[in-house]
Amino acid sequence: MRLDADDLGAALGERATLLQFSSAFCAPCRATRRVLDDVAGMVDGVAHIEIDAESRLDLVRRLEIVRTPTSLVLDAAGQVVQRASGQPRKAEVIAALGAAIRS
Repeated sequence: MRLDADDLGAALGERATLLQFSSAFCAPCRATRRVLDDVAGMVDGVAHIEIDAESRLDLVRRLEIVRTPTSLVLDAAGQVVQRASGQPRKAEVIAALGAAIRS
């Protein structure tokens, strides 16, 4: 599946995008936001976009998001290359991002 700025309401990263689906009262979502922000800040050309799942049910259904947080790694073209549910570890995000940038 390929996503673009119109789908996400924000520009994709030049090299990759970390896309996070969250909900308002989700503690792991806040921790996930910190991890993804940190990783995006470490690598030039990587954007972190957070989407409130409740406000974008169309996209949630299209991407089959079943829980929050769910994180997707998109390559430069907006193609989903990896997805994970739950709070990720920084090392996992860095590894997934490396795969997206190489693809």
